Amino acid sequence: MKICLPKQHGAWAMLIIPFWLGVVASEFLWSHIAFFIGWLFLYLATYPMLLLFKKKKMQYYTKWTIIYFVPAILLLLIPLFVQPSIIIFGFIMIPFFILNAYFSSKNRERAFTNDISAICVFAIAGLASSYLPNAEINSLAIKVFITSILFFTGCTFFVKTMIREKKNPTFKWLSWGFHLAVPFIWVLLGEWLIAVAFIPSLIRAFVFYGKGMTMKNLGILEIINSVFFFIIMVIVVI
Repeated sequence: MKICLPKQHGAWAMLIIPFWLGVVASEFLWSHIAFFIGWLFLYLATYPMLLLFKKKKMQYYTKWTIIYFVPAILLLLIPLFVQPSIIIFGFIMIPFFILNAYFSSKNRERAFTNDISAICVFAIAGLASSYLPNAEINSLAIKVFITSILFFTGCTFFVKTMIREKKNPTFKWLSWGFHLAVPFIWVLLGEWLIAVAFIPSLIRAFVFYGKGMTMKNLGILEIINSVFFFIIMVIVVI
């Protein structure tokens, strides 16, 4: 039986980093473990679920949606029991899922707007994980939310300039402008350490642009950059 797994490898960093930064920004509960595993299964379930909107291989994708969705719901009942009001974050995610479903139905999963929509969902999960212990969102959680969106938007810009938009000069300038503006704004706000978290992203956006890189090397570069971002942001929020 062929296992149905997401093909967007960069999404794994999006799944992990905002969630656990949200935990660091508040306090750890043992229920966070069940929450994260449930969130993982929910992410796995959304992959075949979105492919159902293509109306192809319906039986196969329906089966895998159920296989992932059932343990996701059972595990997510644990944080819901600990903090019932956390369900509001699920409702907030729904419009983004609808947008993702629309792009899937149009075979436009790689659209920039679709990527940003997915990034917002992962960042909202970070808010949810920080909300779980005390039913509140503090200023550190807000920083995690904003920086997560900015960081992964930068990743999206960079990857697209290396692959799908590598011959698009307008996209190149948008990417460079974004990568320059983000750390500059954080410096203006007096958040020097957060600015540092975005420096490797800035450097790689310029240095590696136009370089022929394999998908493997590109993936390794993004993993290293994501680990650096995570470490610096942990220092920021502890």
